[in-house]
Amino acid sequence: VVSSGINAEYGALSELTGLPFALIHKERCPESGGISRMTLVGDVRGRGAVIVDDMADTCGTILRAAQLLVDQGGAATVEAVLTHGILSGGAVTAIEREDCLTSMCVSNSLSQTGNMNLCRKLSTFDITGLILQELTKFPC
Repeated sequence: VVSSGINAEYGALSELTGLPFALIHKERCPESGGISRMTLVGDVRGRGAVIVDDMADTCGTILRAAQLLVDQGGAATVEAVLTHGILSGGAVTAIEREDCLTSMCVSNSLSQTGNMNLCRKLSTFDITGLILQELTKFPC
């Protein structure tokens, strides 16, 4: 389990599954707010790495993290599991093109039907049950 930032929930996910945990520390450029440097903390050499994150828009950060995991970390494969796949601009094309990312799975919080037709690496998981469970908590 690889977190693309410091996030306690992903560390807990690692503990629950018994899978090793690593994180990618991001430093941002004060002027632009863009990422100026990424540093891998943890050992992924020879293993499959799964990046867990909340969302991906243009996929620049996810793909840069995947490349870091392969090039510097020695990960055998890199997959990504994300809550929200916004996938704007050329994100879908970039996911399909980049060899560093084996697959990406996003929730169905946004429709991905068209994107999945364009990208064999993209899949979805259903969150309908989770949303329905939460809706039952509201008195109506």
